Amino acid sequence: MIRGVNINSSKQAGLGLFRATGIYVGAILGSGILVLPAIAAKEAGPASLLAWTLLLVFCTPVAFSFAEMSRQQPDAGGIAHFVTRAYGRRASAVAGYLFYFAIPFGAPATAVIGGNYIAHALGGGRGTALLAAALLLAAAFGCNAVGIRMSSGIQLVLMVLLVGLLALAVALAAPFARAENFTPFAPHGYWAVGGVASLLFFCFAGWEAVTHLAGEFRNPERDLKRATWLTLVVVGVVYIGVVAASVAVLGPALPGSDVPIAQLLEKGLGGLAAPLTAVAAAVLTFGPINTFVAGASRLGASLASDGVLPRSLARGTGPGRVPAASLGLLAAMTFLSFGAAAAGLSNMQFQIGAASACFTAVTAFGLVAGIRLLPARTAAWYGVIVAAVVMLAVLLFSGWALVVPLGLAAAAVWVGRPAGWAGRRGLPAVWAGRRGMRAGHPKTAVTAGQLETVPSAAPPPARP
Repeated sequence: MIRGVNINSSKQAGLGLFRATGIYVGAILGSGILVLPAIAAKEAGPASLLAWTLLLVFCTPVAFSFAEMSRQQPDAGGIAHFVTRAYGRRASAVAGYLFYFAIPFGAPATAVIGGNYIAHALGGGRGTALLAAALLLAAAFGCNAVGIRMSSGIQLVLMVLLVGLLALAVALAAPFARAENFTPFAPHGYWAVGGVASLLFFCFAGWEAVTHLAGEFRNPERDLKRATWLTLVVVGVVYIGVVAASVAVLGPALPGSDVPIAQLLEKGLGGLAAPLTAVAAAVLTFGPINTFVAGASRLGASLASDGVLPRSLARGTGPGRVPAASLGLLAAMTFLSFGAAAAGLSNMQFQIGAASACFTAVTAFGLVAGIRLLPARTAAWYGVIVAAVVMLAVLLFSGWALVVPLGLAAAAVWVGRPAGWAGRRGLPAVWAGRRGMRAGHPKTAVTAGQLETVPSAAPPPARP
């Protein structure tokens, strides 16, 4: 039982391996693949392939660290829950705020990127792009409103179509590949590969979003690692295949291209490439938004049950249920942010930078927690140390965007100020009960306005 909710009855209706993989792939594959191959080639030439490959290798310990921590104790709190187990309640409130309130910044920006690509493919203007973006946002929130099972099924179908479409683009373009397009391999030197890698991380973020959905898995012990392996294989094959084809086929024209995927499709399909590119852009945009909204809405309900968000948002915390209040608040904030950007009151670059800084901080939080939660001196433990150091370095390069995560961190600390906390140790009533559970004693916790008896939980692992 988690927070007094019996999850056994929902196991049969939970996410199976392939639906879970669809959610994972949807979180990672994003609209960045539509434009970043060209930008990376401009900065590093054909050697940009090395940056894509290195990032795929780097993300492997990140992915499995989160999978292992989620497998040990699936919880809708995701990274915030990991941070709680490792470093306590105050730190987890900060991590939770960073993820939850990053969605209204990141979702509109992602939707507009997809909308612009769709408008370009269809020959439309700014109005078409904004309409497409609004429809993508509405679709993501609508799918989550009908439940995670329906949402995951839709996403699985879309991911299969997307991978098939990108594979078609590579296959059709392959006869036009030229070996001479790979020379010179590193026209700007190999140092440029490092700079491109930091830019391309945008295409590999998303592992943290799925940690909030681990409790929805039918068999997390078995399927979390399997879904992680399948996702790494799918993402690796798609990214490396598309980028290699782009370099080999487009050659010197790639750095100046705004629509490399469309140009690959045009090699074999001619005029049919535009609508197919619009479909690819829609799916690549919808997938990450859908997954991040699913994770954040459940995180919001979890934070509310812990007392760091209004209690009214705690409805729907059980596996298989829809956290309607939390989802509704996210939708309101997201569309408000989208409206501000559409009206020219908000800078889209600011939204992207703010969301990236928040998600980088959240990922770093989770990795630092993994240092304490994972068994010491194992491959996963060493891997998470390396990944945490790299993520902290990336965070320091966020510049002015650090203002947003710092502000959210201050807000989380203010909400947890001593006046609202129980006992001398500064813990709210619900968390005081959980600390008691760690000591091996059942406690009575207040969750969503009801008294529920929660049995003992296993103590967290000791510090290595």
